[in-house]
Amino acid sequence: MIEQVELEIGGKTLTLETGRVARQAHGAVTVRYADTMILATAVGEKEPKTDQDFFPLTVDYREKTSAAGKIPGGFFKREGRPSEKEILSSRIIDRPIRPLFPEGYRCETQVLVSVLSSDQENDSDILGLIGASAALVISDIPFETTIAGVRIGRVDGEFVVNPTLQQIEESDINLVMAGSADAITMVEGGCHEISEEDLLSALECGHEEIKKIVIAIDQLREKAGKPKREIIPPEVDEEFIAKVKAKVEPVIPEINFIADKHERSDKFDELLNKTTEELEEEYPDCKRKVHAIIEEIEQADMRRRILDEGRRMDGRSLTDVRPITCEVGYLPRTHGSAIFTRGQTQALVTVTLGSKADEQRIDDIMGETKKSLMLHYNFPPFSVGECRFLRGPGRREIGHGALAERSVAKVIPNEESFPYTLRIVSDILESNGSSSMATVCGSSLALMDAGVPIKCPIAGIAMGLIKEGDKVAILTDILGQEDHYGDMDFKVTGTREGICACPMDLKATGITHDIMRTALKQARDARLHILDEMDKTIDKPRAELSTYAPRIIILKVPQSKSGDVIGPGGKIIRSIIEETGAKIDIEDDGTVFIAAVGGEAGEKAKQMVLARVEEPEIGKTYEGIVKRIADFGAFVEILPNQDGLLHISEIAYSRTERVEDVMRVGDKVRVIVLDIDPTGKIRLSRKALLDKPEGYVERNDHNNNRDRRRGPGRGGPRKPYDQRSR
Repeated sequence: MIEQVELEIGGKTLTLETGRVARQAHGAVTVRYADTMILATAVGEKEPKTDQDFFPLTVDYREKTSAAGKIPGGFFKREGRPSEKEILSSRIIDRPIRPLFPEGYRCETQVLVSVLSSDQENDSDILGLIGASAALVISDIPFETTIAGVRIGRVDGEFVVNPTLQQIEESDINLVMAGSADAITMVEGGCHEISEEDLLSALECGHEEIKKIVIAIDQLREKAGKPKREIIPPEVDEEFIAKVKAKVEPVIPEINFIADKHERSDKFDELLNKTTEELEEEYPDCKRKVHAIIEEIEQADMRRRILDEGRRMDGRSLTDVRPITCEVGYLPRTHGSAIFTRGQTQALVTVTLGSKADEQRIDDIMGETKKSLMLHYNFPPFSVGECRFLRGPGRREIGHGALAERSVAKVIPNEESFPYTLRIVSDILESNGSSSMATVCGSSLALMDAGVPIKCPIAGIAMGLIKEGDKVAILTDILGQEDHYGDMDFKVTGTREGICACPMDLKATGITHDIMRTALKQARDARLHILDEMDKTIDKPRAELSTYAPRIIILKVPQSKSGDVIGPGGKIIRSIIEETGAKIDIEDDGTVFIAAVGGEAGEKAKQMVLARVEEPEIGKTYEGIVKRIADFGAFVEILPNQDGLLHISEIAYSRTERVEDVMRVGDKVRVIVLDIDPTGKIRLSRKALLDKPEGYVERNDHNNNRDRRRGPGRGGPRKPYDQRSR
């Protein structure tokens, strides 16, 4: 049976429907908003795999170009690996739903979101989040907490719910939010240096809209929901747990607060191995179970000490930031480089400047766009002392890179004042919490080292939360374990003026606005402290770009002349590039970008481009090349593809019998433009640039003189000049 619910969100109708398509999935919902439509399906295996001690959840969001009436590019003409947009959208859906599955549920579960229709105005990622929640809620999969999502923008000071792409361009806020009826559970997005109070207002506005969508999803569950599966909790061996606790509980508090990450980890490994050896004879293959019990005690002890004693694992107070060191210019031949180290987290960041030709071209269902800023984040296994296969960047690396890129983009100068393509690469060399924030700080330092005229430095900090009942502790600059065992991962990036990005993931409920306000205040204090530390190394961009960076020259040529610069099949522009070594890009409006390392090559390319589009001027002198010789004169190319007639009478003051007596084809000759007639014909003179002989008298009857000179002996009467072929 087809069931449907509708409601109005942001001035448009949001429709959720089930029962029409994908009926063999355990849960399937289509979501339509304006003319954008997605299908979300949820399927869960009935039984977990043997000895599986984790929850295998897969969330995939995929766009089909047919949704926008397009055919994929490339040879195969079908969708391939997921784009960066699809990966980021998958993360937006995954992050809020993953913590909401019940403890002990281990059956493999897959959530797929397919974009079926795109009006290219309303983004489908929010619909994917709503659809995924609805598909899980109406299925028999044990997912009880209904969540929903919205996007919040602000145009002309007014909040806009689910803004269109055009409105997002005009907005100073672009936040994606997820939440239940009771709390916000996830935030992702960027802002243009907004205040903490403005961010809280945006979150409050978004949560009110989320509540409406949650009600609609619950109505769909009442109409079409299936009974939930029963989860049989694993058997608990209380005697075994008691024996493990007796051996490890006295030791864990001492180990738990060793400041060095690796020393602490080694001690826990020793404890695990020792305990396992002592119990293995009675309980074979118990290492995994012992490890789980140790982790549980470790977590409880860490949380208790933070809440009761205000003491953290590395000895800091709740608001302390780990020691910071900064270094710029570390790499000798890059355009800009920096090392940012905070505690045991370290990022090596490089900046490379390129031309328009280096822009990234993106073609997806929302249209074709270009990116002139790219930030790539790498997380090699050695950064955490591990070994693993090196493959392409994973979802986490894509997500962290996008977060840092979104932040840094707010301080990059616009194309008109700085027409460069920028690639920033962050390699994490050590990691113990918040490497993405180290990337933001390192990127700011490297950009200034490269001489990029950023608006101002930018920094980032990761906040955490421990909450037990009414006890709350907000942590500044969280460690990896504090993130793992804590209730919140709230990152805030920004300048001294305001917030630029604020991704947040919550595991706990009951996070009030007062808690959020306190967290934002602590984050601001920490951000200003980090900026002060960065300023000690470099506080503004270098006055000059790196000597190894290209210099870009911008020209504007008439649109009608662009073809003269490009030439047939690109022949002319390729020849200029080959001769000068410069990179040249021409926009449709006639803007020419010339990039070259070193000023000489760029200047030469500039002059060659200008020569292709220059218009001849009366009275101006040119050094031309003789292209053709006729009886009555020579045709001289004074500008590319522009010839003028040097009449035989204008070659010299003395009488010239034959043009060949003075010049040959290919000779260079200095001439001046005497006249340009309405049809564009150019009349030149060489004589006018020569010194006039003493006593010379100018004659006015050039044609009669010419005919007398040639006479019948040289071919008889001649045709008038205007009847001869040029």
